[in-house]
Amino acid sequence: NTNNETQLVTLLQRALDYGSGVIKVGTSAKTEMLYSTKRACSNCQRSFAELDPRMFSYNSKHGWCEQCYGTGETIQGFDETQTGEEKSWDKQNDENEPKPCKHCKGARLKPESLSVYFNKQNIAQFTALSIQDAMQHFKKIKLNDRAALIARDSLTELTGRLNFLDEVGLSYLALDRAAPTLSGGEAQRIRLAAQLGSNLRGVCYILDEPTIGLHPRDNQMLLSTLEKLQGKGNTIVVVEHDEETISHADHIIDIGPGAGVRGGEVVASGTVTQIKRNKQSTTGRMLANPLKHPLYKPRGKAENQLSIVSANLHNLKNVSISLPLNQLVCVSGVSGSGKSTLIRDVVNDNLRPLNTQKRNRKLSKFIGCKTIDGWQSIHRVLEVDQTPIGKTPRSCPATYIGFWDNIRRLFADTTEARIRGYSASRFSFNVSGGRCAECDGQGMQRIEMNFLPDVKVPCESCNGARFNTETLSVLYKDRSIGDVLNMNIDDAVEFFSAHESIHHALKLMQDVGLGYLTLGQQSPTLSGGEAQRIKLVSELAKAKPVLKDSSGRSAPLIHTLYILDEPTVGLHMADVEKLIHVLHRLVDAGNSVFVIEHNLDIMAEADWMVDMGPEGGNGGGKVVAQGTPAKIVGSKRSATAPFLAQLFNR
Repeated sequence: NTNNETQLVTLLQRALDYGSGVIKVGTSAKTEMLYSTKRACSNCQRSFAELDPRMFSYNSKHGWCEQCYGTGETIQGFDETQTGEEKSWDKQNDENEPKPCKHCKGARLKPESLSVYFNKQNIAQFTALSIQDAMQHFKKIKLNDRAALIARDSLTELTGRLNFLDEVGLSYLALDRAAPTLSGGEAQRIRLAAQLGSNLRGVCYILDEPTIGLHPRDNQMLLSTLEKLQGKGNTIVVVEHDEETISHADHIIDIGPGAGVRGGEVVASGTVTQIKRNKQSTTGRMLANPLKHPLYKPRGKAENQLSIVSANLHNLKNVSISLPLNQLVCVSGVSGSGKSTLIRDVVNDNLRPLNTQKRNRKLSKFIGCKTIDGWQSIHRVLEVDQTPIGKTPRSCPATYIGFWDNIRRLFADTTEARIRGYSASRFSFNVSGGRCAECDGQGMQRIEMNFLPDVKVPCESCNGARFNTETLSVLYKDRSIGDVLNMNIDDAVEFFSAHESIHHALKLMQDVGLGYLTLGQQSPTLSGGEAQRIKLVSELAKAKPVLKDSSGRSAPLIHTLYILDEPTVGLHMADVEKLIHVLHRLVDAGNSVFVIEHNLDIMAEADWMVDMGPEGGNGGGKVVAQGTPAKIVGSKRSATAPFLAQLFNR
């Protein structure tokens, strides 16, 4: 009763004085609640520090769980001195898969922090919400006058930042999503959302391929965001291959005309219309005359299928689906719809044991699904990703693909090499004898700098040639082994035209648009897209002719299931066309290719499509449409269908 409030406060204060800051309140006839004004318990003699914002951060020792140091996982070798971002730290080195911390159950914070509640929820429960759910929650929240006044500024700031994340297409992400699990595109958009909230003016923003990992629908949201940044008085410089982004630009600078040593010049500069008219610009030519689909005749109904039953990993909603084998299959859908979970985490992870089994092959235990049927015709599974093909400077395309051994034997067969008694090992930069002793065949030397990053410079002894003088004196067609290493692929195709085993691999590299690379290009200097295409070339070089079985049907000697996750990342429109030909060559050799992709040109060339959605995160995880690209166009539930229809109608 509010009429007795003054009297109640007086009596309560008297009781607190009498109890030295501690009071018991009877909530019913049999229960009592103990309260204290001193953040201490008289029963267990525990005291607690005053609440501090750092208590609610798992990046601070004031708040993190003392067992897992704020990671939420039990990770061997991780302690409070590490951040997890050190070059020497790699969670993948642990052969024991990290498990949720038993102490905090994955919440990352200490018990004291998790014991503080707002609106009947602790901070871990709030951060477990997706951005979309959090937006709805804070819109509906109702506070009394005093609480509303206290939370006014915080709620305004909170809802504003959630809106920024939603604007860049990340509404499906959970607020507590671990950074290492984010894709490059997601991380970049999070940084972009932070800039939207900064409200700065006169800033020059430089973005490197912000459309990576974006569905065409999400791409439109990103472009709208960039226009808002520009509208605030900022300059936006974007390095991009995406056709829609290029078309939206006020001014375009086209670099070329080729790549590598054949590039480095401004080929064209101006508006979209001006670029299209420039005959020297490859970009302008692709914009003016886009690809007409389909480039290949659809393969029709597949003889064999891979059937996944009740896939329920992550956000998948008991997905059961059959994917045709010996065809090009494209899995599409908005960001976070479950594409990678279905293909990489369910299909790839469950079928990977086939690579190590020789006889009596069997798959007895399935992860993330009830079962997978129809895998018996697959001999091996290979995920062709964009990880580096090598970590040391001695690794290069020639050694990775394997034709370097043939080149070494070619030099060993020269008259000069035979007179000197040189074998093929003399022309290897991985073993001593013929390589430069100063740089150990790396062609570079590292110079340690005080207070600055180490610097790599060409070896003064061999000038980057990797071999010693005696080895370099042996010539083949007036070229030394060092000259051959520095030769680009385009020149090498002609140089080795008489040697089929070498020429075949080089021609494949040229076909996938890598003719500008040198044979000895150091692996750490390759981009992710270049590394992925080199892996595809390595597979094409191994591909055997398709045989006919007794019934006359095509039967590959080795049936490989290739899995690619967004192989068009970093590719120009002209290179995407080359990639399409490579993927079809793999299928023509009797293999199966599953591609996770947002690029519409790749989708249009698929024999079969699976569109996931309808949204991302909890709103996704379902198959909304499947069939040929022509059939997908007619789907009313698919977010991909309208964009695919525009592609076919252009």
